[in-house]
Amino acid sequence: MSRIRALLLLLSSPLLLTLFGCSMSIHANPNSASRPSVTRDAFGTTKDGQAVDEYTLSSGSGVSVSIITWGGIIRSLITPDRDGKPADIVLGFDSLSPYEARHPYFGSITGRFANRIAKGTFVLDGSRYVLAKNNGPNHLHGGENGFDRVVWKARTEIGADSVTLTLSHVSPDGDQGYPGEVAVDVSYTLSSNNTLRIDYSAETSKATPINLTSHSYFNLAGHDSGDILSQQIEMYADRIVAVDDSLIPTGELPSVASTPFDFRKPRAIGEQIAMVSPGYDHTFVLPSSLGFKRAAYAWDPASGRALGVVTSEPGVQFYTGNFLDGSQVGKGGVRYQKHAGFCLETQHFPDSINQPSFPSTVLRPGDTYRQSTVLKFGVHNY
Repeated sequence: MSRIRALLLLLSSPLLLTLFGCSMSIHANPNSASRPSVTRDAFGTTKDGQAVDEYTLSSGSGVSVSIITWGGIIRSLITPDRDGKPADIVLGFDSLSPYEARHPYFGSITGRFANRIAKGTFVLDGSRYVLAKNNGPNHLHGGENGFDRVVWKARTEIGADSVTLTLSHVSPDGDQGYPGEVAVDVSYTLSSNNTLRIDYSAETSKATPINLTSHSYFNLAGHDSGDILSQQIEMYADRIVAVDDSLIPTGELPSVASTPFDFRKPRAIGEQIAMVSPGYDHTFVLPSSLGFKRAAYAWDPASGRALGVVTSEPGVQFYTGNFLDGSQVGKGGVRYQKHAGFCLETQHFPDSINQPSFPSTVLRPGDTYRQSTVLKFGVHNY
């Protein structure tokens, strides 16, 4: 059975809830029940004259997600609390201009290579490639003009119980220093059971490293509610990727046992964050089994909103908004302060292209890169 077929069966089954210990239930707003739908609206024009659209997918069961074609950004994600009250649970902006300016990758597709590549260089098939150093001495999230800074082409499809937005982009040979022309599709599918599936695929004309993810900052109490330190999280990982002071892997995969990284039992994000200065920004190593696996489960005690993550990827980057400092004025004029959101970026390990012991991120001509991640929204059962 293919991975995609297996995932489709998972999404249509109660198994998805049991993956999180029966701790989550769907809490739809009864006044909003209808079939899934999609709308398109203009969202502005880039400085070089390209039109940007916003697509809003609605589950018909209380959840909606708005995605703009600039950077494939998840700009808004509305879910109900235990009383059915909706709130936008991702950080972002009200207009295009702050997205076109530099920002902390709010909701973006990151690539060609999510996370860091040491010293902005790698050797592949005997040739050395030099990339931009846009994160101190290292390369981050595809460089100065990665996939987060292009306008993607869009198409939509409406099914009986889901709606899909597919974004497409062709990255030319030599883009940001990477070899090969790469054609990428990213599909967002919102289902009537309040599940958002993100499917990534890519093909290349030359061997090249590929590592794609979505970089949403979640605050389950609402994007404008303050910090996320009291929100609870469980990570289904026994190890992390150890990193040096510049967040480049050392090659070691130490156990989380008896460390501040041990979230194998749920606890507040802020419980031991002071022991990991300036906060969490680490890849958690998921079980090595093939197919889909649990990555994380988080919930907000105050509202009851819950988020479960299932992925095909070997790791998930848990980041707690350590470098937010109030300089970003978000939706509704809210200033996002330190720890205003957390990220769960499903991906391969950082610097994998320079780490032979890590799972390979090399895509070759004739092969297809595939990655799928499922976000399940509901209410935590106490």
